[in-house]
Amino acid sequence: MTHPTISELVQSPTTISSEYARDPTEEPGKIAKRLYQHLTQTPPPPSIQGNFGSIPPSPLFHSIYQSILRNLAASGDALAGMVSPPLIATSGVVPLTIIAPLPDIVKHMSNCIVRAQKEVFLATNFWISSDTSRIVTDAFRELNRRVGERGGGEKVVVKLLYDRGNVKQAITHHQHVPPATYTGPKVNLPAPEEIPNIDMQVVNYHVPLVGTFHSKFMVVDREVALLMSNNIQDNDNLEMCVRLEGPVVDSLYDVCLASWSTSLDPPLPCRDTPASGKPLPSYADPEFLALFTSDSTTESVSLPSVVQAGHESLDLPEHLPGDPHYDWTIAGEIRRIQASYAPKSGETHLQAVARHFNVTPAQKADGGVQPSAPEPAGDSLVPFAEMTPYIPLPPSAFPGPHPNSTSTPTPIPMLIASRAPLGTPTFSVPHAVRYPQNVAFLEAVRGAKETIFIQTPNLNAEPLLPELVAAVRRGVEVEVWVCLGYNDAGELLPYQNGTNEMIANRLFNDPGLLHPASNDGDPASHDSEPHPHSEDSAQPQSQQLVLTNEEKSRLKIYNYVAKDQDRPIHNKFKKRSCHIKLLIIDAHLAIQGNGNQDTQTWFHSQEINILLDSPEVCRTWMEGVRRNQGTETYGRVSSLDGCWHDPISGEMADGAIGVDPGRFSWARGMVGAVQRVRGEGMVKGLGGREIWGGEGDLGFQDGEVLWWGRGGE
Repeated sequence: MTHPTISELVQSPTTISSEYARDPTEEPGKIAKRLYQHLTQTPPPPSIQGNFGSIPPSPLFHSIYQSILRNLAASGDALAGMVSPPLIATSGVVPLTIIAPLPDIVKHMSNCIVRAQKEVFLATNFWISSDTSRIVTDAFRELNRRVGERGGGEKVVVKLLYDRGNVKQAITHHQHVPPATYTGPKVNLPAPEEIPNIDMQVVNYHVPLVGTFHSKFMVVDREVALLMSNNIQDNDNLEMCVRLEGPVVDSLYDVCLASWSTSLDPPLPCRDTPASGKPLPSYADPEFLALFTSDSTTESVSLPSVVQAGHESLDLPEHLPGDPHYDWTIAGEIRRIQASYAPKSGETHLQAVARHFNVTPAQKADGGVQPSAPEPAGDSLVPFAEMTPYIPLPPSAFPGPHPNSTSTPTPIPMLIASRAPLGTPTFSVPHAVRYPQNVAFLEAVRGAKETIFIQTPNLNAEPLLPELVAAVRRGVEVEVWVCLGYNDAGELLPYQNGTNEMIANRLFNDPGLLHPASNDGDPASHDSEPHPHSEDSAQPQSQQLVLTNEEKSRLKIYNYVAKDQDRPIHNKFKKRSCHIKLLIIDAHLAIQGNGNQDTQTWFHSQEINILLDSPEVCRTWMEGVRRNQGTETYGRVSSLDGCWHDPISGEMADGAIGVDPGRFSWARGMVGAVQRVRGEGMVKGLGGREIWGGEGDLGFQDGEVLWWGRGGE
């Protein structure tokens, strides 16, 4: 029997989604096996084109697509990217970006849920009963009420997928969760009798030992998709979410099916109504369009109206867990959320930000975290300095190939740059770099000519480190924002490669990163040509021992600083942390989604990301992350040791480990991981025994370690 090539699969009209629409009784996992179990390792021709819509992608974007296809062919795994090959290439628009504390993102999720007409598919790494989860469960109850008022007897179908590891997953990775479990105190979803107008199905997904389902996304009515960095839990993280519309929703719908894998009962109602060809919901909303002036061409032009609307809406009650206040439109949501950041009587701007940020017990303790940053000048609040968590993009951000021909937004080129989970605790670089996510990360960094921007909670993926140093040496300005101390316990475990401070020090000072031993971990090393966008990639570098001072000046590493602070706060204190995952290359190409730049993401977890090609979107995202943080102003680390130091005293931040955690750092990591597990909500395993602590690093039963599966990051 002749097996298909990747070229044949990419150009085929058949996908998991199309086959599921044809027969919704067939499990998506069985469809995937039938379509993609075998693949001939024939590389695609350079001329192969993806369906990117009417806007041609840049050469670098197209090169990344080609490299993804080559590596899928070489790996023999057509589903390594968790999406049917014809749907890797896609297009879409980004009408809304959220850069805010976790609850603010979940508030938008809740508004999307209550507006659902037919179905909601929600995926998260883990779900912990909390104030944050209450925002979602309140929305399910409100959706149930609205469906009942609509009448007609048609229920809305809800699918919820999370990772709360269970010993049964050693046999079957996807475990259907019965109501008796998901209504218990650890998850606390509504019981079926509480929401009779909703048909809810819950699946728990983990690939032992270490194949964490780290994905976080939601698709509503196959018209709107949200791709976010946050889980459903209470914490102190700043997070990022993008709202996607257009053909990209169909690609993410396919991801839903590939991830769910098992039976869908009842079936998804929107299985045969693809997003492609439908109007873009946000840009069909007159109230949303009214946010922008007719000549709005940049994100900053629309900010005065957003900020002013918040200042004029102080009477709007805040949307809170247990006290929900839903809005009928995105414009209404923006007014409400911006009002919550506007100073109230007697407050300064940063005091208002601190009030809004302080939501967890740790943040509220001892009177709450107080602002330490100086207040911005009064005349700078509108539009450039005030916190703007919800950032709408005007139609003109998506002008199409002929900008003056129409005011209708034109979808921009996108790729699904993701990876499937791997449960085997192996750290094979040649295997890891074949996944589309990692190919996209590496090829984007290699192709950079001017600038690289990365924000990630952790940075220790070894294949990426020499590429960042190589970019600096060829003249690229590299800017990396990480969170001080983020999950230090986990990063000190064996094979995790160390903390952010240790890695920053290596990037500045490790001769081994200037001259890596081999390129076995280089997907492009399997091609006959050097990377076409690294002009001096074929030129031998001098055998210098460390980066020169000039080169170090182009490597800028920062620790996250919150909007209201003037210094980083170590993650151990749970006061102000950041969990954003974003990479931007040369101000036009970006990767956003679930994937960190750490060992777990690169080698084992399932991650879902998009890669897009748009100077307008990249500019908006860069403006947003800079405006909604104090990182750029206060967070830069020293090139001498990679650590942040107080500008006056020279001391490191309180709680910082520094570059040398000691001889027994692995033991510290193990103890810290176990403590985290014991401190978080657990779920029941066989015989009713506690076996998993969703946010922690170790699965254990009756005190014995079962498996390690990093979660909650």
